Amino acid sequence: MTKAAFAAYAFAGTLAYPFLRPYVGWRVSKGKEDKRRQRERYGIASKPRPKAGPLIWLHAASVGESLAVAPLVRAMACDGLQIVMTTGTITSANLVEERLADCVIHQYVPLDVGPAVGRFLDHWRPDLAIVAESEIWPLTIHELARRRIPQILVNARMSDRSFQRWKARPRIAEVLFEKFAHVIAQSDVDAERFRLLGAHAVSLAGNLKADAAPLSADSAALEELSGAVGARPRFAAISTHPGEEDLVAETHLALRLRHEGLLTILVPRHADRGAAIAKMLADKGLTVTRRSEGVLPDAATDVYLGDTMGELGLYLRLSEIAFIGKSITGQGGQNPIEAAMLATGILTGRYVQNFRDTYQRLLRAGGARIVRDADELTVQVDTLLVDPIQRMAMARAALRAIDDMRGALDRTLAALDPFLHPLRLSVSLERQGRVGSVR
Repeated sequence: MTKAAFAAYAFAGTLAYPFLRPYVGWRVSKGKEDKRRQRERYGIASKPRPKAGPLIWLHAASVGESLAVAPLVRAMACDGLQIVMTTGTITSANLVEERLADCVIHQYVPLDVGPAVGRFLDHWRPDLAIVAESEIWPLTIHELARRRIPQILVNARMSDRSFQRWKARPRIAEVLFEKFAHVIAQSDVDAERFRLLGAHAVSLAGNLKADAAPLSADSAALEELSGAVGARPRFAAISTHPGEEDLVAETHLALRLRHEGLLTILVPRHADRGAAIAKMLADKGLTVTRRSEGVLPDAATDVYLGDTMGELGLYLRLSEIAFIGKSITGQGGQNPIEAAMLATGILTGRYVQNFRDTYQRLLRAGGARIVRDADELTVQVDTLLVDPIQRMAMARAALRAIDDMRGALDRTLAALDPFLHPLRLSVSLERQGRVGSVR
């Protein structure tokens, strides 16, 4: 049954391979793929492999994962280890080029089909594969195992929905998860889930995102935007999903007479929804200024719509209060660590199961509060706008909660040491050999 299911998956990928080019082309037309580098998605490398020395393949799907593993990447690079780092989005590729270009070779991750994965591995010949968080690609996992390349899942997490799906297919799950040489989990719950699904070696390290640097912001843009906002009362709603923007609009309408000059900073999770959100807000009688249009908010602006990618650090620095979406009308929540790191008090809906451990810590510390609907969101925003002492205390509590979570990087490196040590030794011996030959 398991072999048949995997064979069917691999066969379907082989059949679909000739038709993937139109699909990738469509994604290019939508701005979701890099036109200049789309060949990398088929495993065709755009850069040469280093001629000598061991090589680590590290994969981080998007921006959040890339930020989380950045300190880990630097720690490994400091040992002289060479790294090819793959990501799946244009924004994450830009981030890697901006922050890690001096210590990694960046490529887009190959599609999980036989020809692409085989071509990628034939070219790069990695000695170790490290995958961040929750990326499970069956054919890639199988091919790495077939080539006897150890693969490790770091900062690993397993959402409720994913766990239920895998639990319904226990034999398939076991065949896949037993191939990981080590799973380094974010929380006790995550660790137990990976064990139940068939992973043999599982350890707990905590969340690498707590050890990452705070989200950056362009200083000139921040100065310009802060000057435009001035001393106006404001709150932010970030990573919102469909339906939550309506709740945020209701909150603004309920509070704008009570808080003169109130500005709402609204940052949807998906920037391409900007036009639709702007229309909805305008239909409610709100004046909207869109970041994507390069216009600064003025005194008449009710909502500043952050419909751009890669500027969350900018928006978060403008407010001490942030509602984090995908938690009321959405399911699972979004990561609150970035907001908490910037000393922001956090409001959230109830549905944050994907980040349960982090939210529990924030709630216990007093750095986060739960709201169930627009009325409760309105009450909490009003309370915090009225009382700056309470607002500052909440923001500091959020920052303390994240500070208490630090240490995941050291624990992750300790868990990786049995795999990294032989590679470091190989680098050391190679260097000694080069010095000896020069002498």
